[in-house]
Amino acid sequence: MITVQDARYLGSGTTLENLPGPALPEIAFAGRSNVGKSSLLNALVARKGLARTSKTPGHTDKINLFEIALKDVDPSRVVLADLPGYGFAARSKAQKKSWGPMIEGYLLGRGALRALVLLADVRRGIEPDDEELVTFWAQTKKPLLLVATKLDKLPKSQQKPALAKLGKSTIGFSAETNQGREELWSAILRSIRA
Repeated sequence: MITVQDARYLGSGTTLENLPGPALPEIAFAGRSNVGKSSLLNALVARKGLARTSKTPGHTDKINLFEIALKDVDPSRVVLADLPGYGFAARSKAQKKSWGPMIEGYLLGRGALRALVLLADVRRGIEPDDEELVTFWAQTKKPLLLVATKLDKLPKSQQKPALAKLGKSTIGFSAETNQGREELWSAILRSIRA
């Protein structure tokens, strides 16, 4: 079982220049607004309020970095990046439009970035915005981890079929029950070591 010894907020920014310098391997978390990125991060690191959550779509408006210290694994420290959601958000058009270049600049320009974790609501599946991001990310030739969030919202009998529709390597995750936590940590650590 993966044990998180410490988790701390490193900083936020809208450009590579105003983010803390990359010193550790980074993993980015992306997905549509309100897909549960911040809730997943909090469950992953076993800290309730590390990443701020909100019922309002589009609450995360910057790239937020968190340094995580792990017990008895290699690597023992990693940075997790919470990216702004795309798609519907309760923000101005100008602000939403600025998110594209911010996220693309980070994904292509951050040398320490080792993998992208793409979150999709298990009830909605992969949407056109997600497909665009997958195509964009492919040019980096770095690992893509697909996670189906909100698994607890489906009856147990529907969970396996819903995950199968998304592909056999999809990790099912519930921030409520921690289902999928160990599997996701294992995939993250494998992508860093690759």
